Amino acid sequence: MLAFAASAKGAALDERLLHAGDLIFHQSRSAQSQAIQAATHSRYSHMGMLWRQDGQWMVYEAVDPVQLTPLRDWVRRGAGGHFVVKRLRDESVLTRDVLTRMREVGERYRGKPYDLYFGWSDDRIYCSELVWKIYEAGAGVEIGRLQRLRAFDLSAPLVRKKLRERYGAHVPLDEPVISPSAMFDSDKLVEVISR
Repeated sequence: MLAFAASAKGAALDERLLHAGDLIFHQSRSAQSQAIQAATHSRYSHMGMLWRQDGQWMVYEAVDPVQLTPLRDWVRRGAGGHFVVKRLRDESVLTRDVLTRMREVGERYRGKPYDLYFGWSDDRIYCSELVWKIYEAGAGVEIGRLQRLRAFDLSAPLVRKKLRERYGAHVPLDEPVISPSAMFDSDKLVEVISR
């Protein structure tokens, strides 16, 4: 059992419910979280992938830099300690060899800086891009539909402000983007835990 209370009710999270490769989502308390939520109409603005390392559950995530974060610390960073774990519906895809390949793909990104501009290159990387690319290259599975930046709701004042800060007058509206919400809503996933 993980030794931390994972819900307001104080129930400890049973680590036996977790599997390598599970996706985990929460509402970040970062400065850009509200803009992401407004643009995507989703509660969830940050995500990562669960891996077990040295007997401990870790979240592989794109922050600055891409790194493994202890699950306990990752949960604490989210708003209200709330998080959701989702798993590939067809879990048979995640054989030992595929999980090994996914880890190898993920290692290509370790230490890369966070991508504030949400570009699709591998030079910098953001949270949902990291997980999407690991699943696509490592398991041959695309979770969530890639969209163009213009497909998001860019009308909220907070969103417009962030776009001006990042891009000035030249917003790359045709840049491919994968959002946490697109992955969260994918019918290829099933919910395992919500705390």
